[in-house]
Amino acid sequence: MAIALITGASSGIGLATAVTLARGGHKVIATMRNLDGAGELQKIVSAEKLPVTVAALNVDDDASVNSAVGKALSENGSIDVLVNNAGIGGGGSVEEVPLERFREVMETNFFGALRCIKAVIPGMRERRHGCIVNITSVAGRAALAPQAAYAASKWAFEALSECLAQEMKAFNVRVAIIEPGVIATPIFGKGRPVPKDSPYPHARRQTALFTASLTKPTSPYVVGEQIRQIVEGDSWQFRYPVGPDAVPFLKWRASKTDEEMVNLGGQSDEEYKIMVKREFGLDVVL
Repeated sequence: MAIALITGASSGIGLATAVTLARGGHKVIATMRNLDGAGELQKIVSAEKLPVTVAALNVDDDASVNSAVGKALSENGSIDVLVNNAGIGGGGSVEEVPLERFREVMETNFFGALRCIKAVIPGMRERRHGCIVNITSVAGRAALAPQAAYAASKWAFEALSECLAQEMKAFNVRVAIIEPGVIATPIFGKGRPVPKDSPYPHARRQTALFTASLTKPTSPYVVGEQIRQIVEGDSWQFRYPVGPDAVPFLKWRASKTDEEMVNLGGQSDEEYKIMVKREFGLDVVL
């Protein structure tokens, strides 16, 4: 049995991971920014009598992270697994997205995870035992307009994770990256509206692409199951693309030159629709 702390566990991948690990017999500390959002998780936990404790943790705040991790350590003696899942979206063209929004996305998706990592690794290092699972995205390896803020945060998170994995290997602490494709989570309903007078076509195209992809939704429990396998196994594999479209998408990007990717941004709507149908088998409505 592992003691696992999960961030952003009120919904989506975080909730699914908390439930999946708890169903596997692990003790879970499911954390979230606002405990008012714990209703769905608590309903499942109560119905199934799962070993889950819900706790407040705002990854953007040093004191909140230190308090939550400190309490978890004092009550359990150790944290064996950290799942860095808390994150926010960040779509929009570079010109139109305010600089402050770039900072918000980086604060949560990069620095928030870093805070949690720094809070747990001293204990893992000293015990020479532990597993850190970082939820990035296929956008952490393939940047597509108009996701500059989001992709930048995930690329940075992947770089941090790769360095961390090398450092922690000397202390027998495993680090793994989960790279989900399009997973049916609430993040897709939280996007900011596209400016009506925007000269950029990329945001509405991306919305249409996600809408088409989600007609056959992939459950976040697919990600939760992959994380359970990592926690219960002993593999030192670093990257795990997850979801039916994750590996095909990364292969598609690898098949394109940088210049071909740039040219995609200059397509007309009709050319874009034809390309998506040809390359991904999806019908987008623009």
